[in-house]
Amino acid sequence: MVNDFLVRLSIRSAMFAGAITGFVFGIFAGATLGAIASWFAGAIVDWQSQLGFSLGVAQQLLPLGDQVKSLESLSDRWFLVIPASGLAAGVLGALIGVLAGGLWAVLVNMGVLPIQVTVIRRADVTTPMRRASDRRQVRTRRRKAVGE
Repeated sequence: MVNDFLVRLSIRSAMFAGAITGFVFGIFAGATLGAIASWFAGAIVDWQSQLGFSLGVAQQLLPLGDQVKSLESLSDRWFLVIPASGLAAGVLGALIGVLAGGLWAVLVNMGVLPIQVTVIRRADVTTPMRRASDRRQVRTRRRKAVGE
């Protein structure tokens, strides 16, 4: 085995990996936030209607009274809110991931953030021990590389 440091890292592949990672995380986080926002909108609308009924006050005089229509539409269209917020957060996460991946690759290539790698040479790999009864000579054909 040989321990050494990585000399060059592809900036394009690091940016692509960052974009995929950021997009997946953004979709998950955005869809979760969209579901929570839709649920809270429905809870606020129900609370407003119960509070207005119990106090006998018009909905416009209650807290968030003017926003009841928009909260109802947000709660009723949950099937559009959740994917839309997930995609919006996913695109934002992908943009952040692209920038972070590119910055990481540049710092690795400059030597600021060295990455230690361990490489096993094929000649150093030992074959497993066989039992005494299996010690017959096994012939293996050596494959030639292209051009040999």
